[in-house]
Amino acid sequence: MKTIYRKLLFLVLLLPFCAFAQNKIEGTVVDNVSGQPIPGVNIKIEGGSAGTSTGFDGKFQLTNVKPTDVLNISYLGYKTKTITVGSQNSLTIKLEEESSQLKEVVVQVGYGTVKKKDATGAVTVLANKDFNKGQNVTAENLITGRVAGVSVTGGGAPGAKSDIRIRGGSSLNASNEPLIVVDGLPLSNAVPDGTTSILSTIDPNDIETFTILKDASASAIYGSRAANGVIVITTKKGAKGGVKVAFNTKTGISTVAKKIDVLSADEFRALVNANGTAAQKAKLGTANTDWQSEIFNDVITTDNNISVSGSLFDKLPTRLSVGNTNTPGILKNTGFERTTTSLSLNPVFFDNHLKVDLNGNLSFGKNQFQDESNVIGSAIGFDPTQSVYQEGSRYGGYFEWLEANGDVNLLAAKNPVARINQNNRRATSTRKWGNARIDYKMHFLEDLRAVVELGIDKFDSNGYEETSVNSVSGYQPKTFSSGAWVNLGNYRHYTDSRQNKNLNAYLNYVKEFGKFKVDLTGGYNYQLFQREAYSTGETRQPNPAEDVTTDPDINLQSYFARANIGYDSRYLLTINYRRDGTSRFSEANRWGNFGGGAFAWNIAEESFLKDNKTISALKLRVGYGTTGQQDISASYDYLRRVTLGTVSSNYVFGSTAYQVARTEGYNPDIKWETATEFNVGADFGFLDNRINGSINYFNKVASDLLADIAYPDGANLRNSGFSNIGSVRTDGIEFNVNADILKKDDLNWNVGFNVAYLNQEITDLGETVPGFQGYMTGDNIAGGSNNKIKINSVGYNPSSFFVFEQLYDANKKPIQGAYVDRNGDGKRDINDMYRFHKPNPDYTFGLFSTFNYKKFDFAMSWRASLGNYIFDNISSDKGYLQAALRRDTDLANITPDYYNTGFTYEDNGTQRYLSDYFVKDASFIKLDNISVGYTMDKSLLKVMSLHFSLGVQNALVFSKYDGIDPESFSGVDGSVYPRARTYMFGVNANF
Repeated sequence: MKTIYRKLLFLVLLLPFCAFAQNKIEGTVVDNVSGQPIPGVNIKIEGGSAGTSTGFDGKFQLTNVKPTDVLNISYLGYKTKTITVGSQNSLTIKLEEESSQLKEVVVQVGYGTVKKKDATGAVTVLANKDFNKGQNVTAENLITGRVAGVSVTGGGAPGAKSDIRIRGGSSLNASNEPLIVVDGLPLSNAVPDGTTSILSTIDPNDIETFTILKDASASAIYGSRAANGVIVITTKKGAKGGVKVAFNTKTGISTVAKKIDVLSADEFRALVNANGTAAQKAKLGTANTDWQSEIFNDVITTDNNISVSGSLFDKLPTRLSVGNTNTPGILKNTGFERTTTSLSLNPVFFDNHLKVDLNGNLSFGKNQFQDESNVIGSAIGFDPTQSVYQEGSRYGGYFEWLEANGDVNLLAAKNPVARINQNNRRATSTRKWGNARIDYKMHFLEDLRAVVELGIDKFDSNGYEETSVNSVSGYQPKTFSSGAWVNLGNYRHYTDSRQNKNLNAYLNYVKEFGKFKVDLTGGYNYQLFQREAYSTGETRQPNPAEDVTTDPDINLQSYFARANIGYDSRYLLTINYRRDGTSRFSEANRWGNFGGGAFAWNIAEESFLKDNKTISALKLRVGYGTTGQQDISASYDYLRRVTLGTVSSNYVFGSTAYQVARTEGYNPDIKWETATEFNVGADFGFLDNRINGSINYFNKVASDLLADIAYPDGANLRNSGFSNIGSVRTDGIEFNVNADILKKDDLNWNVGFNVAYLNQEITDLGETVPGFQGYMTGDNIAGGSNNKIKINSVGYNPSSFFVFEQLYDANKKPIQGAYVDRNGDGKRDINDMYRFHKPNPDYTFGLFSTFNYKKFDFAMSWRASLGNYIFDNISSDKGYLQAALRRDTDLANITPDYYNTGFTYEDNGTQRYLSDYFVKDASFIKLDNISVGYTMDKSLLKVMSLHFSLGVQNALVFSKYDGIDPESFSGVDGSVYPRARTYMFGVNANF
């Protein structure tokens, strides 16, 4: 009996030590529905600093774990789960997806974050799983069509810049590009010569999230750079835990989706034989050449990326990524190649009080260009009865139109194949950018944080343009003192260097007082933009000109503050303020004050809805704010300036050349353009958030518009320049919804839909004279001389088409040279022109669907546009008889539109080009991407999981417009680089 008591006493004494014994626990985290492992899940011991994250196989391991410890398991897009360790040493944890994103997603709101459910502005967050599938060469392609009210219009050239507009922009001539912030570093929208866009240097594989701040109440804290909205990009970071390796590769075959419709060789012969002179008929050749097929080709594209992430020395979260994209263009001798390296270090010190984020990025680019408009224009219009090559030709063996004496016919089109092969335009670029972020939580007051961000972005390019000595273009005669005429070709070299330095320093205080939560932020921002450029003239000429440009520094400085106040998660108030200064304006106009406020009512948190089975989320929002605009091409337009002439503009007196000094025009009163915006909206979720979305109405007024306008004679030392004139009103409605239609263990089907309505109107253009029609805008169209087709007029949409109203016969065929005398004065002149439609759509739509069955997946992305019109400059320039038979010395092809109109001549030089007949409905429906995939998980391969995918990009287009593509940012369809159709195969491997 004594022995038994002793043993019991020993066990009792041992129990406390058992409770605090140190153990090791391991486990796997999987998706509750699919059973697939989830990488990157955070596992943390509550009340302590110890933690880890899952590897790509979903597995984790923790040491020094006590049975009484509680594990907190969290991952973006999933419901957080807690588990008491107890006696377990091996766990299988199933996480449930949080469909709505309203409760878990963290929103980047500028100098801080907030949970989506607590956001008061019109904000959209897209994570990796929301991105467009396929081969997205540039980062903005990941979100094309994904966000209501955000349009992304990309070009066809490899690596081409996309035009991004959030709620239509707000300015007439100042920048309408949104502010893009990457890891806290605001980027400049300007890029060096020889490069494509600011986002073309970023590997899309490195991007974690996009946050789009659409309304002024959300973006006003960025002040002067936020008039057109803000896109905050967060890149992938390192995480604690074991080493994880991901390898992604995509290979595509790109082909021309559609060619421009022109007459075939036989059709062209019939046209010339029926209508041409004897000299023109004699010019016909015997070939059957499809010139567009000669300049376009199918190409193979590749995209590879490998990343390694984990903890160095078990303490330093690190991620290293290396990527290469090689995208030859479907237009021969064009291409884009990018090699990127990014490194992220994210250490934590002093028991999580000091967090350091170091991000470094290096990008090398290679671009090959062509004079695309002229090359494609030549291919459209070149005589299809001629051969590409001509025996004995002194121009590299290519056929060219010549005068009777053998000299080059300067008026005729040039051989498009010769243009491509005899012109070489190449550029290389290097971009180094990064950011260091230090976030210190005060030891003496843990509710207060001090944050300092230092960033630099250095973007350099080096390029040249070369024309062969055997080309027609290079044969422009060069005169020497000896009187000799020789062909030297052309060569031009240039360099361009841009630098952007940024400093953010702010304090953040977060404290809960009972049911009140206060989040206060205040700080300072400094940004400096610098540029130096150098270029030569044609160096093969005697005394080539040289041009060295050092742009004036652009300096922006700002003070900002924000207060977020919440009560019981039900009532949320945001107030922000920013005072901005810019060196672009004089001291009297240098500083601008911008601010915003928003209120949200989280109705779903009220007692009468908290346990509702149908309505799982409901939040009403209202906001108002002001933002500014100063981003114009004129750096110091308020200053009186004198510029010195170049070598080509010197004044020669006797044998001495003197530099010419010229007084420039200026505007001392130029000041901030401002935009005020009102937004009201709601976020909703139903049936445990299986159906969720948002709706917004906004009204925005931009005033004191920065516009490049013509000056009256004698009003300034220049003909035109920037002034503050007028205002533009923009209003619209945005709606998006996301639904899990099927959600079962082996079967999931998700559908997302968005629609936006946008209406813009110019409400004021300042003082005008009687009969003033407006300011013509946009580039000159082909045909005639210096014709523009778009106008900014009061009471109309910006960039409306300005045309004559065509008259038609009884068969609805346009009558040549006949237009409506709209003012009834018996004359046909500019006073009879009217505004007829506009390039931007009334409605835009997006439809996305993902379908998963066991290990198979299927995805597709649709977009639609309604109410957008396009000016068919191809038919207006090449759709009449005289375009083919203009001279006896050469011939040119035309479009079949000639048979629709019967137009034969130019109609007094210009007016035929300005008929509203050529303004055409360009509404469209596009299947942007369709893909199917299959996953082989680690249950089969043990050491890795593999995902295989097949897809088509730019798969289908439905539109009444019969041109090459109805989607045009400028609204003018000329000789544009067509968008390719790409067939893709991809493999993702995770180790």
